[in-house]
Amino acid sequence: MGNHIEKITAAVIDGKHTEIETLVKAALVGGVNLNGVIDEALIPAMDVVGQYFAEGRIYIPEMLVSAMTMKKGLEIIKPLLKVEEIASKGTILMGTVEGDLHDIGKNLVIMMLEGAGFHVIDLGIDSSVEKFVQQVQEARPKILGLSALLTTTMPEMGKIIEALEERRLRDNIKVLVGGAPVTEAFAEKIGADGYGKDAPEAVQQVRSLVAGK
Repeated sequence: MGNHIEKITAAVIDGKHTEIETLVKAALVGGVNLNGVIDEALIPAMDVVGQYFAEGRIYIPEMLVSAMTMKKGLEIIKPLLKVEEIASKGTILMGTVEGDLHDIGKNLVIMMLEGAGFHVIDLGIDSSVEKFVQQVQEARPKILGLSALLTTTMPEMGKIIEALEERRLRDNIKVLVGGAPVTEAFAEKIGADGYGKDAPEAVQQVRSLVAGK
């Protein structure tokens, strides 16, 4: 059983996306628990990938391939899980703000969050203030993640937070912001609860915010 876990973990770390489905299926046939594959292989593997990225041992392309590998493994398992077995760690609402069409970084964060056990609702790109507010009202997520890759679209993040305050929704949600031009100082200025300079840090920030740290 341990050998299956080790092989899946190594495949995700090494980005062996053509092998992961076979390895996961073999693990399940070999008696490995469904949640065991997630909690003992997929999640720890992406934690290692995040650490490698932080250390400069790998870069965004390698991290993307690892995340895609993890997601393919996850897609094998999810249909087999009973509803009561899915212990989501919380709902996260993610989107790129209005006027911005970039989504590679956002998509990477989403894949890593899903691998870490969170349920993620993706609003996609070019999402208006009203769209964010409406989805917050409907989905009641624990965390709202805002992405911007252009300096010209960064002010939209502040507008979304202001709109949440006006609708009296702000006290019930944590807002995390990120994107190439976004800084920690900007996050503080607009009243965000957290800032992720890259995907691994964003995931750690989400974990901390959900835990109330």
